[in-house]
Amino acid sequence: MWTKKNIGDQTGKTVIVTGANTGIGYETALALFEAGAHVVLACRSEHNAQEAEMRLRAQGGKGSLEIAVLNLANLDAVREFAGVFIQKHSRLDILINNAGVMTPPASKTDDGFELQFGVNFLGHYALTGHLYPLLNATRGSRIVTVSSMAYLRGTIDFNNLRSEHSYDAFREYCQSKLANILFAVELQRRIEATGDQVASVAAQPGANKTDLSRFMSESEYNAAIDRIGELMDPWQGALPSLYAAVADDVNGGDFYSPDEPGGYRGYPAKLAIEPHALDKAVAERLWQWAEEATKVVYPARNQ
Repeated sequence: MWTKKNIGDQTGKTVIVTGANTGIGYETALALFEAGAHVVLACRSEHNAQEAEMRLRAQGGKGSLEIAVLNLANLDAVREFAGVFIQKHSRLDILINNAGVMTPPASKTDDGFELQFGVNFLGHYALTGHLYPLLNATRGSRIVTVSSMAYLRGTIDFNNLRSEHSYDAFREYCQSKLANILFAVELQRRIEATGDQVASVAAQPGANKTDLSRFMSESEYNAAIDRIGELMDPWQGALPSLYAAVADDVNGGDFYSPDEPGGYRGYPAKLAIEPHALDKAVAERLWQWAEEATKVVYPARNQ
């Protein structure tokens, strides 16, 4: 049974955790702060970041903390965040693409993309690309992208990524989480093709007591509990991300999940990715689409 007590000393490492002010992100940041890392709390607002920093300091850790505002629903803001970070830091050991939104009312990002797809996938695609040169310059760096078992129900509808035709909250959530795994795996393929040493890894936290469910009605929430069973506390849901970020036996392209059947509860274990999330043709098309949508191109191709 692997827990955060198994995390080795992370002193000297610099980590970014998106959505670090609540739920899985907060617990991920806390564990790495306790282990000695310099943790950048990348949050949607300065207020959220400051509140998280205050709570983390009260709990204590041997590392250090830094707050930063990151609006994943605005591609210009993503670029600005990365630019400021690169100016201030000479290394980036771990990027944890954790922030997400689930089943909101129909809404779009500032750039006109369906909100869940835009925040959960596209904003993190752009963020990773802007930070990739620094990740690649840091020996042993890792990119951890957080998905969900909802990916199993997902398909990529390339004709509706801006909600041009229709909107179904849960359908779009599943699509965004499938996109996260397609992204993590395709990024690893491209890293290997360039000969870079960064590792791209996927994780999913299972079913947890967080405010991710805030847009669900009471009846929807109760129906979900009836279907999936008891929810875990966020500290346990953070473990797959933490394992993917620090464990010695992790390889690029791996997927980590709670180990009980269904992936909703348990402790971190490597899980096989289902074939539709390994579809190379879909992944390449999604990557090309993201390149065109964001104008962010990476990794650098061999000449």
